[in-house]
Amino acid sequence: LSSLKKFDEIKKANQAAAKKLIEDQLSSSSEDDDEDAEVKQGKILDKTFTIYTSQTDGDASELERTRQYMNEAFQSGAMTCLICIASVKRNQAVWSCCGCFCIFHLVCIQKWAKDSLFLVSSLTDDDFGKKDYPWPCPKCRFEYKRSETPSRYYCYCGKVENPTVDPWLVPHSCGQICEREFKPSCGHKCLLLCHPGPCPPCPKMVTTTCHCKKAKPVPRRCSAKEWSCHLPCGRTLLCGQHACENSCHAGDCQPCPRVSKQRCICGRQTAERLCASPQWQCDQVCGKHLPCGNHTCEQVCHAGPCGDCPRSGKRSCPCGKTKFTLPCTEDVPTCGDSCDKVLECGIHKCSQRCHRGPCEICRQEVEKQCRCGKHTKRMPCHKPYLCETKCTKIRDCQKHQCRRKCCSGNCPPCDQVCGRTLGCRNHKCPSGCHRGSCNPCPETVDVKCNCGKTVIKVPCGRERTIRPPKCKQLCSRPPTCHHSTQEKHYCHFGRCPPCRQPCQKTLTCGHLCPVSCHDEALVKQTGLHQSAGPWEQPSEPAFIQTALPCPPCKVPIPVYVLKKKKNVSPLPCHSANPYSCKRFCGRLLDCQNHTCMKECHRVTKLNSNADGKKAGPECSQCEEECTKPRPPGCPHQCVLPCHPGDCPSCLQMLKIKCHCKLSVLYVECL
Repeated sequence: LSSLKKFDEIKKANQAAAKKLIEDQLSSSSEDDDEDAEVKQGKILDKTFTIYTSQTDGDASELERTRQYMNEAFQSGAMTCLICIASVKRNQAVWSCCGCFCIFHLVCIQKWAKDSLFLVSSLTDDDFGKKDYPWPCPKCRFEYKRSETPSRYYCYCGKVENPTVDPWLVPHSCGQICEREFKPSCGHKCLLLCHPGPCPPCPKMVTTTCHCKKAKPVPRRCSAKEWSCHLPCGRTLLCGQHACENSCHAGDCQPCPRVSKQRCICGRQTAERLCASPQWQCDQVCGKHLPCGNHTCEQVCHAGPCGDCPRSGKRSCPCGKTKFTLPCTEDVPTCGDSCDKVLECGIHKCSQRCHRGPCEICRQEVEKQCRCGKHTKRMPCHKPYLCETKCTKIRDCQKHQCRRKCCSGNCPPCDQVCGRTLGCRNHKCPSGCHRGSCNPCPETVDVKCNCGKTVIKVPCGRERTIRPPKCKQLCSRPPTCHHSTQEKHYCHFGRCPPCRQPCQKTLTCGHLCPVSCHDEALVKQTGLHQSAGPWEQPSEPAFIQTALPCPPCKVPIPVYVLKKKKNVSPLPCHSANPYSCKRFCGRLLDCQNHTCMKECHRVTKLNSNADGKKAGPECSQCEEECTKPRPPGCPHQCVLPCHPGDCPSCLQMLKIKCHCKLSVLYVECL
């Protein structure tokens, strides 16, 4: 039972993983890498820009920045949520920052805003709920009010809630005209279809004049309605004497650049100075006699009258309790009363008699409580009292103790570095120790193609999972086969595709090999591993790359039969030799009586008879006996082997008896 239960668990896990993989593949835009997807993407972009380009006579030069955002929306893995460092897919709810136009998962940004507000609430007073504290964008730190926390999924222009996934629209777009106001505001609205990123410059035509208002109004693009006629400005400068000589410009005129002789405020000195700063002071003391007739003015270079003598009129004693009316030539005496000024401690008063100069420090002994309130001690009032007790409260980071001596309870922020590993897994948080999640890693990483000429920037940490960009440059690797150049193909990772050019090596027969290049053919290796038993799973077949020999030449060559020497149907070059027809040779042997009974074969040296019917040395030799008919009366066989021409005379002796049978004679046969 336990094994069945374990098997069911594994089965369910595998099914869930397979289902998730299929959903990811269906919802991801990773399949947009082929050429059909690029054509489709181009059509969608053209459709999005149609209304805008109709206003600009087909000029799309101002759309480059918007086009970049839209290309990232199409490219698989290019849009990344900086909070969770994961790809933003077509079917996921998203939110776009209006400051940096960065796109985040809706769930991630909601959690980010909630955590940010919670951290602020833990550091503020009890009236947090009555105040509208902002939360920042994770990337650009643009601040949003608490009421602006996203709660629903809208398209880029904000018109449609939960836009449907349409393969013929930009991801997360509603397909309607954007109609957001241009920034800076000009009174017109965006003409693109709902799109990510900033709106392009306003393409409307308006009639406007130059900065200096001298030129006649001309029609111009609203985004470039401010222009210069390049004529001299001519406006009077702040100096009131000269006119602006710069060409027609925006804003205020620059200060007058001319130099003139100008007197100081008191009129005693003259110096050459910029016309733009006519007011200046010299460093001489005024020195004019005051109305009292006893003193002189001590002010440095000033305008207007010097004023009354500062020592005239009613004056107070040093403690300020008694006033005297004395001539300006006499000093005010002390009153003899106690000073009674509040000392620096802010508690006690000066007990000395009325005196000139600052009061002394407070020397009274008081019962002082330390800053943390745990200890008391009797000591001089002017000395601070700090005990040695270290604060054990947890700082705002909720991780480290304060550890400050005699802390008042208002512990300072944690001064340690956070140091936690960021979501990118490459860097550590450089911020001070804090609560909640760390800010996203601000670094970006270049992801390059194999040749390095095509680059895309992705958030740090995504470089391990994102696909390298498709490069339109041709592969520049040298060929690995015998060809001088390889077939043209785009930049790629891994091994180059197999060469499919004709081999063109010269074969032994002199022809060129016509098959595809076979210098790097994959050959399956078999029999390398012997299974231990039927329970062992067969291993994956092993392939090795090796150079195969050229196949036999198959160029058709006309050939002839050995016997007849006549051309017949052509044969492949590798087997194109005079061939046997499998019949008997039939050439007349030297005996002139029989023919060669061998199978059709080559004859190298023919007899002088040129008709090809005479046997050659390769033909068989006649081994038959002579079978020619004998002359009448000769009963003997020809003693010669089979031969041409007539048989020789018979030389055998015949034994003949006489009629009486008594005598025997030996005579030659014929």
